[in-house]
Amino acid sequence: MINIAIDGPSGAGKSTLAKQIAGARGYIYVDTGALYRAIGLYAKRIGITLDEPGKICDHLDEITIELRHEDGVQKVYLNGEDVGGLIRTQEISAYASAVSAQPPVREFLLDLQRDIAKKNDVVMDGRDIGTVILPDAQVKIFLTASDEGRAARRFKELTDKGIETTFEKVLEEMRERDKNDSSRTIAPLVPAPDAVLFDNTSYGMEEQLEKALEIIDGKLAGD
Repeated sequence: MINIAIDGPSGAGKSTLAKQIAGARGYIYVDTGALYRAIGLYAKRIGITLDEPGKICDHLDEITIELRHEDGVQKVYLNGEDVGGLIRTQEISAYASAVSAQPPVREFLLDLQRDIAKKNDVVMDGRDIGTVILPDAQVKIFLTASDEGRAARRFKELTDKGIETTFEKVLEEMRERDKNDSSRTIAPLVPAPDAVLFDNTSYGMEEQLEKALEIIDGKLAGD
């Protein structure tokens, strides 16, 4: 099986690029961030606050998460409910970051992610795919961009969905999440030693995909 790992900070466009690659090569796209968002959503629903994210560890046996590919689209089911439309808010992003720092949560999702990769050619994006989840992936890309560029993309994504916010708020929350993700003791956001660094700040969509496929082909060819 061919495994492609794409890591990077919030707003770098990991999911967009991963979907592009999967579509171009016929691989399965696995949105690992959606798994943590689903757990974050559950934590919020049962009254856990961002000040006490560790409490979710006592409730993991109440959670069932499934990734289903329906009509070419990955959907996330939390205890049988399609929650794709509920997990993309800034609030749930904060919850996802908080619960993802809990070792039992990461262990809870580890087997699910690896099992998918063992059985399929996949493109998987997140923050520790190349370092923890798929350390043996044939291709590892660490995708990044300027803070302002990343915030602009996230701001557009949210406003396109009708979510009211401001660019300044998105930038502030993104930088806070970067700090949390990079400084946590469990699976911090760092490039894998053998990852290819790709700053896509000045790339358009088509140019980004072209560059990524160039990286992938080079790695698979042993370059």
